[in-house]
Formats: sequence, structure tokens, C-alpha cells
Amino acid sequence: MLCGMMCFFTANPQKIEYPSTRMADHYETFFGVEVNDPYRWLEDENSDETRQWIEQQNKITFSFLSSIPFRDKIRERLVQLWNYEKRSLPWRKKDLFFYFKNDGLQNQSVLYIRRGDMGEEKVLLDPNSWSKDGTIALNQTVVSHDAKYLAYSFSHAGSDWQEIKVIDLVNNKELKDHLRGVKFSTIAWYKKGFFYSAYDSKDSLGKYSKKNEYHKVFYHQLGTDQAKDKLIYENRSYPLRNYQLYTDDDGKYFFLTESESTSGNALYFKKASFKKDGSWIKLADGFDYDYDIVEVIGDKLYVLTNENAPNKKLIEIDLKNPDRSAWKTFIPEKPHVIQFVAYAFGKWLVVYLENASSKLYLFNEKGEIQKNIDLGIGSVGGISSEKNNQVAYFSFSSFAVPPRIYSYDVIRDEMKVFWESKVDFRPEDFETYQVFYSSKDGTIIPMFITHKKDLDRNGDHPVLLYGYGGFNISLTPAFRVSIIPFLESGGIYCVPNLRGGGEFGEKWHQGGMRHNKQNVFDDFISAAEFLIKENYTRPERIAIQGGSNGGLLVGACMTQRPDLFRVALPAVGVLDMLRFHKFTIGWAWINEYGSPEKEEDFHYLLKYSPYHNIRPDVEYPATLVTTADHDDRVVPAHSYKFIARLQACQAADNPVLIRIETKAGHGAGKPTSKQIEEATDILSFMMYYLKMEPGW
Repeated sequence: MLCGMMCFFTANPQKIEYPSTRMADHYETFFGVEVNDPYRWLEDENSDETRQWIEQQNKITFSFLSSIPFRDKIRERLVQLWNYEKRSLPWRKKDLFFYFKNDGLQNQSVLYIRRGDMGEEKVLLDPNSWSKDGTIALNQTVVSHDAKYLAYSFSHAGSDWQEIKVIDLVNNKELKDHLRGVKFSTIAWYKKGFFYSAYDSKDSLGKYSKKNEYHKVFYHQLGTDQAKDKLIYENRSYPLRNYQLYTDDDGKYFFLTESESTSGNALYFKKASFKKDGSWIKLADGFDYDYDIVEVIGDKLYVLTNENAPNKKLIEIDLKNPDRSAWKTFIPEKPHVIQFVAYAFGKWLVVYLENASSKLYLFNEKGEIQKNIDLGIGSVGGISSEKNNQVAYFSFSSFAVPPRIYSYDVIRDEMKVFWESKVDFRPEDFETYQVFYSSKDGTIIPMFITHKKDLDRNGDHPVLLYGYGGFNISLTPAFRVSIIPFLESGGIYCVPNLRGGGEFGEKWHQGGMRHNKQNVFDDFISAAEFLIKENYTRPERIAIQGGSNGGLLVGACMTQRPDLFRVALPAVGVLDMLRFHKFTIGWAWINEYGSPEKEEDFHYLLKYSPYHNIRPDVEYPATLVTTADHDDRVVPAHSYKFIARLQACQAADNPVLIRIETKAGHGAGKPTSKQIEEATDILSFMMYYLKMEPGW
């Protein structure tokens, strides 16, 4: 039964009576420990009861959010902020020039093409014409080596399932080729076709939650039906592994990666051939290290790896003599971790992370540092380059610095602003700096802090603490338009670089994975305690936010230290740590979290699993869980079960609500209109419970 708690919204009194969520005891015994899962039935995405529950929850949530007095004002400001032209990095293939552009409020960005630098700009693909609500999104776009074709993938409602179509660039027409069932795939051109990865099961009931098994690589010949596609690689002995195939520009080699988690992979290669002769040569065993292909120059393969180099190094492999004994270190490991590497006309552009901020360096053809390109505190979002073109492009942004795209001539050493955003706010009014604090075990953690200049530390400022802490992913200073209204209203935006991320290499990652996961939560909790100690804020004015693995972070911290935070915003979170591996691609996270089916891991996971650690009669923060009904990465059942138990146990007057987006997924490809509406609701909820007023 529910705890029968009633909430009151003081500005516009509204009694919240949560939907009556059925409890059905479902006991399982794990290694002698009996665990009850009373909301297991919410995992059935197709049941009428679950659908009715979703509808009831949304009705209450949206009614509540709409009654927040300044919600409309926040939405208007977000529309103003969002309404600026956005561009992707451009990329070239022979004399063709491609880029994405969004005029500001278009639901999806449009792909443009020019012939030559000064050619006429033409629309090549406009996803906004594919659906009225903008929920069909363009994903990959890959041009053939001869620049005659472009293959593109797209997805519906934010799903990881994709379809592929092809455009004839010479005649400017779409071909009849149409592939389905594609997932976690590259598109790699070879002759008059391309390689891709897919699963057998693609349209069955429960496709958004069913475990993904038996990943395969196929070759599609242009002009043929998908049913005739050639099976290139499969491994029936290991159903829970993923495979992607790559080709070099010259069409001399095939490269195959094999993985069973989100980090670590095996690497194979062979001379380009369709012969089933077992001729794949293993270059690197999985799955302790990463081997990422950077470039192929003639018969030399350049790979970025963390093998015996936690901060990564670039190695050179002669494919005519691929034996390990002949491998060469081209750019050695340094004290700072390499973020990524690009090659342009004999030069190498290398981005390092130095205290979680991107630093760009130019290396010469021998792998020696030639220049440090000073950009300040911020993030290089990517580099677009071609091996035979001396002009490369890269993007740069920071928390209060909107994205800019630079062109850089690596031979002339000339850098120019190629394009810059024009956002309707005053970046000069804000400052970003970095502080360092001690976590529970004494580890020093860096944190970026952004706020208005000349802040008076009076111990009463609203704080948004945002974190991730996992999967070797680095949180670097990047522009996020949805936090601008918060900053303009006097808020302080804080991003700590927690263990589990990749900011300081593989050792930092391992310090927050598996049985070290509690370190991540301690790092986040210590960040809040530091901000209180240093007189920035107090617990009643702290909100915490994170998505996916960051949703787990928020869920764990709000259940471990509910007294420390006023607002909790877990998004698309991994919240049931005993069943995460049962759905879609969740099995790939076992390397990160451990396995609930191993006794030692089970006890550790149960100790912090957010869903299992909600207790009755505890005063939890005001909570807005966000998820989406088509999320087939972290299935929404995590969020459904979590909020059901939280509503049943909440002892405070703080509301605990769930916002379930329809026709949306884990986040990628979400149309602008849905992004604005979601940001409006999150900001309104957070700012109201932090006792803020819009500051514009």
C-alpha cells in the first residue's frame, strides 16, 4: 500500500494524491538473501496496466508542473536562448563539403552540401520533413570513398534501432535500398556497397526491453534487397558481444572490433576480401584495453590505446608485419590523458585533458610536439580532418562560452574563426574557474564552478550540482543552453570530475567502477559538503542532477544522504542494480558495475542500488524523475519502479514525481520542441523548490 502522503503546492495549492500503484510481492533469493521486488509488473511495457499507470503519473506530473507560477516565463526565456543558428563541424570528401545546420528552433538539424568552398549551399537531407513532430532523427551520414554515394541511418522516437538508406550524390536522388534491424553499427563503404551491424530480432513484441543477442556484420550491395545481404562475421559461441567493421580509404584492408562491454575491445584485420577463409588476423586481444583506430596511411595503422598506458598512447602497426614485436610507439603516454587524435596532411592534432579541460597540440610527421594551441578553459568538441587536406576544423566551447568552429591550416599554422554562435545572453557577465576538494578517502577531486561575476559567498546561493562518474566518460566544460536561465537567476553551476570518469585516465576510471563505485557517490557528496563549508550554499538550496549512469549517481546519493539535498533530478537512470543486465544492452555494463549473479558483486550492488535502498518514513528531496517510453538503452522500468517505491515511502511534503516523455528515447535525436519542454519543466521544478525567482 501507499504511505498515504499528501503534498501541497504553496503558490497554487494543489493536493497531490499519487496514483494507487499496485504492490505484488515478488521475492527472490540471492545467495541466501531474500529480496522483494513488489513493482516487477511495471517492467511489462506492453501491459494495459503499465500503460494506464504511465498515463495517470503523467497527468498528475504535468498538472503539477503547469501550476508553477513562473513556468511560462522560463519557457519563453528558453525559446529565446535556443533560437540561435547551430552548426556541426564541416567535413569533406573530394570536392564535396558537408555540414549540419539548424536555424534555431527546427526540431532536427538539416544536412547541407556544397561543391567546393564557394559552391551553392543545397539541402541534402531535411529530417523535419519526415515527421510532423520531429521524432524521426538522422544519425550517421557516411560518404563513399569515391564521393558518389551517401549512406545515412535514422531512428524513430529516440530508439537505438536504426534504418539505413542511400543517396546517389551524382544524380541527387535517393536509391531504393532500405535496411532495417540495424543497431550499434558503423557504416563502412567498400566498392559498390557497405558493411553494417545488426541483430536478427528487430520487430518482435518487447523490442524496447528485450535483451540484444547475436550481433552480426553484413555487407550490403547497392541495388539489392536486404534479404540478400552477405553475412560477413558472426560468433555463435558468444551471444553477448558486439562487432563493428571498418575499411580504409584505399579499400585495401578490413578491420573488425569485438567488444563485450563499454570499454575494452579486441581488434582484427585482413586484406580486403569476401573469402570465408578464416583469414582474420588478431592484432589485439580483448577485453582489458581499448584499441581505437585513428588512421590508416598506406600499410601503416595508427591506433590509440591504453594498453600499458593508462593515459593512452598512439601506436604504429605495420600491417605487412603486424607482429606485436614490431609495433612502434608513435606518440608516447604523457602525464595527461589523450582525449582524441586526428590526422591532416602529414600533421597530427592531439587533444589532451589537463585537469579536465581540453588542450590542443600540433604534432609533426615524426610524432613530435610542434605547437600548443592555447584555447583557455573549455572543451574541444571534435576535429574534422582529411589526410590529403591541410585545413582541419575543430569546435570549442565552455560553460558560458557558446560553441565556435575554427579552421586551422596545419601547414601555414593559421587559425581562424570559421563560424560562431550568437546566443541571446551576455557571456561576459559570468566566470568559470576550477577548485579542488578532498573526497571521503582523501582523494583530491577537481570541480568546475560557474556563476555571475563578483559573487558574494553568503552561504545562501542556489546550487545545481551535475555529475556522471562512470564508463570512462569525461565531463569537460561545455556549453549547455538549458542552464543559462539558472545562472541568470543567481544560480551556481558546479561540475565535479568524479572517479569513474576518464578525466585522468584508466586509473581514475577504475577508481570508480565495480567494487569502487561507492567512491563516485562519496566524491559527489563531498562536493556538496565542500560548497557548504566554503560558504557558497546550504543543503536547502542544493539540487543534484545526472542522466543515465548519472541518474544512478543521483539516485544513490539521494537515498544515502537525503538530508544533504533539496532537489533531486535523476534522468533515464540505471536504478535497479539487480536487474539492469536483463534488458537490451544492459549486459554490456557488467564490466563497469559487476554482475548481480556473482555473490561478491551482488552484495556490493544491493548495498547501493537506489531502488532497493528507498526506506519508509524518510524525508527525501523534492524529486522529478525523467524518462521516456522508447528508451531502449536504459529501459524506463528502472524509473517506473523507483518512483513507485519513492511515492510509497516519502515522509516529507516534498513532491516526488515522474515525467515520462512519449515517442522519445535515451536522449539522442530528441526534437528541439521536446528538449525545450523538458528543460522548462526541470528548471521550473528545480528553481521553485530552491526558492528562486527568474532573474531576467
